[in-house]
Amino acid sequence: MTEKRNIFLIGPMGAGKSTIGRQLSQQLNMEFFDSDEEIERRTGANISWVFDVEGENGFREREVKVINEITQKQGIVLATGGGSIQFKENRNILSARGIVVYLETTIEKQLSRTKRDKKRPLLQTNVSNKTILENLALERNPLYEEIADFKIQTDIQSAKSVANNIIRLLEKL
Repeated sequence: MTEKRNIFLIGPMGAGKSTIGRQLSQQLNMEFFDSDEEIERRTGANISWVFDVEGENGFREREVKVINEITQKQGIVLATGGGSIQFKENRNILSARGIVVYLETTIEKQLSRTKRDKKRPLLQTNVSNKTILENLALERNPLYEEIADFKIQTDIQSAKSVANNIIRLLEKL
């Protein structure tokens, strides 16, 4: 890649966006951002607390602002929150400002990757996590598909392998 384009990772929770994003940024010598981590840094509180105090809508408003600011930088890798694509504004920003890579995973893999994670507010309810993830997939998967330049399955590959596959796809551009 002669010029450093922005790379935006989208996909459901547990797809590996943060892990793969860090791997990609290292290999490409690009700055890495995670929109959830940036919101936590700016608020001084974890995502669960923001959800509790401001609700999902309050969190999503913060997310739109953070994504808009970060994506104005050049030569970055950004791991977005799983629900960031629900706002058309975010979808437009991501599509216009970089290469969008949809990291796809199965519900089963999401369940195994998130089962001990207490930092995911959408999974901290009395409803079964499988039901929640299935409902989120029905709602969000078409939106991921809508803006993705590339789609990569992350279930059976290591983060390093997925990052290498993304780099190969980018080199063909």
